[in-house]
Amino acid sequence: MPEIAVAEQARPIAVVDIGSNSIRMVVAQVRPDGSYEVLDRLQRPVRLGHSTFVTGRLSESAMDAAIAILRDYRRVCENYGILHLRAVATSAVREATNNDAFLDRASISADMDVEVIEPAEESRLTVSAVKSDLDGRLDLRDGSALVVEVGGGSALVTVLKDGRIAVSEGYNLGSIRLQEILGTAGEPPDRAADIFRRHIASVVAAMQRTMPLRGARHFIAVGGDARLAAQIVGKPRPGTSLVEIAPEALDGFVRKCARLSPQELARAHGIPFAAAETLTPALIAYLALLKASRCPAMLVTPVSMRDGLLLDLARALGGQEDPETVAGAVQSAQAIGEKYRFDTRHAGQVAAIALKLFDALRGVHRLSVRDRLLLHVAALLHEVGGFVSSRAHHKHSYYLISNSVIAGLRRDELGIVALVARYHRRSGPKSSHPEYMALPRDRRMIVNKLAALLRVADALDRGHEERVKDFTAEVAGQELIVTVPAAEMILEQRALERKADLFEEAYGLKVRIVETGAPPAPPPVEPA
Repeated sequence: MPEIAVAEQARPIAVVDIGSNSIRMVVAQVRPDGSYEVLDRLQRPVRLGHSTFVTGRLSESAMDAAIAILRDYRRVCENYGILHLRAVATSAVREATNNDAFLDRASISADMDVEVIEPAEESRLTVSAVKSDLDGRLDLRDGSALVVEVGGGSALVTVLKDGRIAVSEGYNLGSIRLQEILGTAGEPPDRAADIFRRHIASVVAAMQRTMPLRGARHFIAVGGDARLAAQIVGKPRPGTSLVEIAPEALDGFVRKCARLSPQELARAHGIPFAAAETLTPALIAYLALLKASRCPAMLVTPVSMRDGLLLDLARALGGQEDPETVAGAVQSAQAIGEKYRFDTRHAGQVAAIALKLFDALRGVHRLSVRDRLLLHVAALLHEVGGFVSSRAHHKHSYYLISNSVIAGLRRDELGIVALVARYHRRSGPKSSHPEYMALPRDRRMIVNKLAALLRVADALDRGHEERVKDFTAEVAGQELIVTVPAAEMILEQRALERKADLFEEAYGLKVRIVETGAPPAPPPVEPA
């Protein structure tokens, strides 16, 4: 996400969620304290998942309809005076082989940059919204909890351990996907429901071999289908925004829905036809997962991934980062480092130095708190390539990081981290490096600035001896002065001479080490 100026007054923001069965938009107003108030919610049906899940491509008609909706949403943004918008697409667009064409058309025709997000990012955003809404009113730190969302394209199942994401996986149990791959359109309602049950049961049985469904204390359901069931057969859970549905009540409601066609469901519950189409397969999936977990009830939350998107935008306007996202990304990076047998002490030392330099240069680099997190991860992982070979290990680091998954980081952010780690030694970025040149200019500048800080930090721990611990860094004139206690910094000085070139180029500053308490240099010896 690009840097956002800190909010000084309430201002409108918007998020757009491009799903398999509809495109939704939420407009909110961010208050100066970082909280937000929803001003408007919009939803328009469009069957993007139909063609993707059958042919692997987005059809022209589906793309035309989606682009028309995005144009309408762009006009809404203009009417509200929205300057900060985040638009994301999930499985239907993610899995389409022609998704580049759709993304280009969204950018050109609707002036909307759409970000295709992975299931891990969907999970992070959803869990962030759930935890913010609960605000401690349900203890998620004691044992494990399941957060489940059955969407149109996939079912996202997330396991929380002690309040943090431990495992998150997407499964092909989305309601639209099930209808398309099982070919239930022409079947009677009860027959279609039976087909759904059999297929879902086999998938859940396979899931149980790798996903720790059983033993969770709480089963938290996210999604419109679950919310509809909660309205009809649920009971409010005191002290929270959650609605509790007993397994028996959910089972009974599913059986009633299974006897009705989508048209009949729409009339019976006063819902749009598009919502009625997804109801039965989605609820069968929720019920199967609830029974597999053996939790006493399904707790339905009113929030969604879109609330997580709003939280992210609101935090960015306030110049903040979600502390749990930071902790999760760092923990994930450390786990990857341990997998590739990194030098724990050196990685931690370089990261500490790099972050201190980042903070000292805030007025110069004008980077965001999100960029600080990317630097932190890159510093921790800059030498993992040594696991492959000590020769050109910086290039191996790039490869290993690029092909890893780090909790809380998007795919494009992981690419920046990989490049920053790649440039911690030898040459800096060059126009002959295709991965670097493929980035937009603003992202290349972020790579330059972060890699420059990492090179200086790595030089200051050249001997892996943690000599530089208590130091200060400040800009004076055309220099960055790093003041350290006297410690015979010969190796570090020479390393800095080799590696400060990118820093001087990116920041226009020279780096100078000053040792305090060092004995004065001996006077020159007079020739005899």
